[in-house]
Amino acid sequence: MELGSIVEFLENKSILVTGATGFLAKIFVERILRTQPNVKKLFLLLRAGDTKSATQRLHNEVIGKELFWVLREKWASDFNSFVSKKLTPVPGDISCDDLGVTDSNLREEMWREVDIVVNLAATTNFDERYDVALGINALGARHVLDFAKKCVKIKMLLHVSTAYVAGEQSGLILEQPFQMGETLNGTFGLDIEEEKKLMEERLDELQSEGATREAVTLAMKDFGIQRAKMHGWPNTYVFTKAMGEMLLGHLKENLPLAILRPTIVSSTYKEPFPGWVEGIRTIDSFAVGYGKGRLTFFLGDIEAIVDVIPADMVVNSMIVAMAAHANQPCEVIYQVGSSVKNPVRYSNLQDFGLRYFTKNPWINKDGKAVKVGKVTVLSTMDSFHRYMALRYLLLLKGLQFVNTAFCQYFRGTYTDLNRRIKFLLRLIELYKPYLFFKGVFDDMNTEKLRMAVTASGAEADLFYFDPKCIDWEDYFMNIHIPGAVKYVFK
Repeated sequence: MELGSIVEFLENKSILVTGATGFLAKIFVERILRTQPNVKKLFLLLRAGDTKSATQRLHNEVIGKELFWVLREKWASDFNSFVSKKLTPVPGDISCDDLGVTDSNLREEMWREVDIVVNLAATTNFDERYDVALGINALGARHVLDFAKKCVKIKMLLHVSTAYVAGEQSGLILEQPFQMGETLNGTFGLDIEEEKKLMEERLDELQSEGATREAVTLAMKDFGIQRAKMHGWPNTYVFTKAMGEMLLGHLKENLPLAILRPTIVSSTYKEPFPGWVEGIRTIDSFAVGYGKGRLTFFLGDIEAIVDVIPADMVVNSMIVAMAAHANQPCEVIYQVGSSVKNPVRYSNLQDFGLRYFTKNPWINKDGKAVKVGKVTVLSTMDSFHRYMALRYLLLLKGLQFVNTAFCQYFRGTYTDLNRRIKFLLRLIELYKPYLFFKGVFDDMNTEKLRMAVTASGAEADLFYFDPKCIDWEDYFMNIHIPGAVKYVFK
């Protein structure tokens, strides 16, 4: 694999970015604009009904963020003029044909001008409604592919998936594409069109029964998990993302396709500045809960590897993959993570959290510092159920008895506790596969990409994405946890 200058490659290119208000998409847009201000245009697909609302979303949810402060400072008074020339908001929806772009002039311009399509649109909710997840993660990917094929100058499609399409596999997980109809149960019984039909039939059935909106939502969430587990995936998110990969690989024809599978994406390592994060990401919910004194136990294998990769490294790998595979008919998978080259374990995170929040305690609403200590580690599901029975379920039973004796006087307290317990149990069921995850993600293809950047010379430091350079103690103690805490206090 040979690479020329990546910065030169980006010059005068037009790029369509879907899911433009997402975490990675914002970092990607900022990185492109700052690295190559002579990029021709970035068409940003935003879910919106018209150009006015799409423009509002662009300003409020993308360029208005502190992520763009470095770029804003660089361009000073010319910033607004610069971004208006380079960024075109596109109202649309990837769950629709032609990406839901109803403006025919804009649609024709995109088909005429776009060189590269980057699909970052996704719903990442593990517990999403099946109709929503299927429409965005699977069928949406097909709509993006169909749109890309209509672009006369198209050089490649870059699709961002997730490494966890691997399900609950253990050992070394290879960078292999899915075959159409493949399942994680070892069979080839998955029919995506049949899944779409079953989803529509279930939705029609619920609506004909007059189910409430809440009942429909819960039923479609359950239906998604049921379909996922039937084919060997643990949740609706990774199941539908896997189907999206299948559709792209099967239907791409001669279009160059690169599928990027990041692991757990964390805050920026150094670009545009260290520690930028948006939203409470998977591991952050544990850190924040612990810092607030609400996380009293940890369920999982404390010595298991938790595969984390900073967001700016993911974005750099995306940009390099674009340059490497433009006009090169292929389908290649890149797993971007740290579990092979520089693993970090839950026990490390536990230590970092204890030390950070001991030194920098959370201040509660009463103005008092929250004291943290070591959490109880539950290493099996049996130990978790015993813990729940002793700590909560006995209390719930007692409350139920007292409530009956006192003519439902404690009904509100009982209902609230019961709801919280059910929510926790559902959450544990969703996250269980990852708390006991035994896999490591092979990154041989990604390593070849890194080597190509290094061999190309001066741009290796500009487009860094080697996790081996990360000092995890320094990253979590001085970059990531402070960034997550800062976000919570916004």
